Amino acid sequence: MTVLQALILGVVQGFTEFLPVSSSGHLVIVPQIFNFSQPPVGFDVLVHLATLVAVVGYFIGDIAQIVRSVLAPRTMSHQDVNYWRRILAWLIVGSIPAAIAGFLFGDFFESLFSQTLGVGICLVMTSLLLWGSDAALGRINKRPLDLQKMRGLDALIVGCFQALAIAPGLSRSGATIAGGVFLGFDRAAAARISFLLSIPAILGAFLFQLKDASGAFAGASEGAYLAGALAAAVSGFIAIFLLMRYLKRHRLRVFAVYTLIAGVIVVILSLM
Repeated sequence: MTVLQALILGVVQGFTEFLPVSSSGHLVIVPQIFNFSQPPVGFDVLVHLATLVAVVGYFIGDIAQIVRSVLAPRTMSHQDVNYWRRILAWLIVGSIPAAIAGFLFGDFFESLFSQTLGVGICLVMTSLLLWGSDAALGRINKRPLDLQKMRGLDALIVGCFQALAIAPGLSRSGATIAGGVFLGFDRAAAARISFLLSIPAILGAFLFQLKDASGAFAGASEGAYLAGALAAAVSGFIAIFLLMRYLKRHRLRVFAVYTLIAGVIVVILSLM
């Protein structure tokens, strides 16, 4: 793996991890488009760690409040303590479905990464989810909810959407944002809980990949690893920043159109 290849894959990982277009799907497609060799396991480990750094860095204020509500509740108002403890509880509840799905069906999902036809179909499914959530917003609840109104069942349902997105081509952020919108939450609130839920999800994927870490860092130079990790961290942070601002005023349909076009192209090329 060259430095240029690492930069390209790092940027792809960073942007598509958080934009609702599926990072796993793009990491299957892009190497085939550019005729890249399969990245070493160590590279995957590092770029996942880099995207974890990006989302933790962006939401460090929220994370600090959650930690503070548990370790130093007397320094906060009673209302704030209850709010941030509820957020922590919902993150735990919402992470359970993906953890169970990964444990029980990890090998099956892993096998899907070699099937471009399946990736294309899942990209189309991502498009339908995003378009459907846009159509549902306002019809389910004329006044969209914020995170203050989230219940345990809501968190569990959003977590089930996240579990489905283990399949390559189904966007994790797209599925969880759509799930939140279907439940009546506004796009910005759904995106916020989606990104917070990504922290345990990315950490879990990182730890899962460590089991194959023996000899994982062969096949690329130290410069390539560093370039890929930095590209993933910076592009991931930028993607979160841009999407959070975008969703305050705009719909998800532009991403629905993109994933539909990409999915149809991948399906056609796979069948050819």
